[in-house]
Amino acid sequence: MIKPERLKKGDKVAIVSLSRGMLGEDWAIHKLDIAKERLENDFGLEVQVMDNALKGIDYLYQHPQKRAEDLMNAFKDPSIKAIINAIGGDDSIRLLPYIDFDVIKNNPKIFMGFSDTTSNHLMMYKAGLVSYYGGSLMNNWSEYMKINDYTKNALVHAFFEPVERFEIKSSPVCSYSQDVVLWSEENVNTPRKFYRDEKGYQVLQGEGKVQGRLLGGCLDVFIELLGTAIWPSIDEWKDKILFVETSEVDMPDYQLCWLLRNLGAQGLFDVLKGIIVGKPAIEEKFEVYNQVYKQVIAEEFHRPDLPIITNVNFGHAEPIGIIPYGLQCELDVEQRTITILEPMTR
Repeated sequence: MIKPERLKKGDKVAIVSLSRGMLGEDWAIHKLDIAKERLENDFGLEVQVMDNALKGIDYLYQHPQKRAEDLMNAFKDPSIKAIINAIGGDDSIRLLPYIDFDVIKNNPKIFMGFSDTTSNHLMMYKAGLVSYYGGSLMNNWSEYMKINDYTKNALVHAFFEPVERFEIKSSPVCSYSQDVVLWSEENVNTPRKFYRDEKGYQVLQGEGKVQGRLLGGCLDVFIELLGTAIWPSIDEWKDKILFVETSEVDMPDYQLCWLLRNLGAQGLFDVLKGIIVGKPAIEEKFEVYNQVYKQVIAEEFHRPDLPIITNVNFGHAEPIGIIPYGLQCELDVEQRTITILEPMTR
């Protein structure tokens, strides 16, 4: 896996809309203004919005090749050092026919986003590039009032000041989908509600310490990826730590069960070193989903020994950290810690 270079003041970052094109809608453009000001003033970066990123929901839905064109052009441009996806959605898999994997491999740079961006991350993974699950433009970089301290700390230590070992700590506060502040210029001074997280990381099963390279994404998106050229083979899953989370869509427990059974039928639970599960966007799903994981993995696929840590801060509940694809990670079940064992960028 190729690890991209860290960011420095004066570097240029590109904004792309690879999924739903809402960033270009009149009601949403203020989110770009907020993020641009922070990226330039707080982090000393130059922002370039790619040619098609602001053409709106209808145009970008109808022209997936234009979304891919922006991505390819951002990789080809040697002056661009990082690429930030605007927002998720549900159809970035449609970019696959227009992706040149050699362009990605030969022009390594930071790429970040989450949710539907899982499809794009697995494109990066196929090209051999380390990419970063977390930090979309409209969710995090342009959060109203300020970037959450937990998320900002993760962004800094991933991209600006990488450290030899980075522990992904449990946030002392949390916020769920029902706490979202409606995106509107009227609400730019309305902070999101956060609550004290009484749960912290939860050990679902397993013991001891395990190490492996990180691979995963949003389970909702896996449905679109199975059987495609970017879905990893069973050999690629061997000795990995799987990270998964669910979106703000209220996934029924039976659908989660079906998805996990598919992973089990592929043989993943026989070859993985461990699993980390993101905090659910809907708080009431915490215990329900935990029971599904135990039922499928421990009972149905006979792996009660496979370490699983849940309620981890990445994905659709806030605040979120950064999960780097392909980097070495350690799970310490007894201590309930998750540690990246190498700098996240060069």
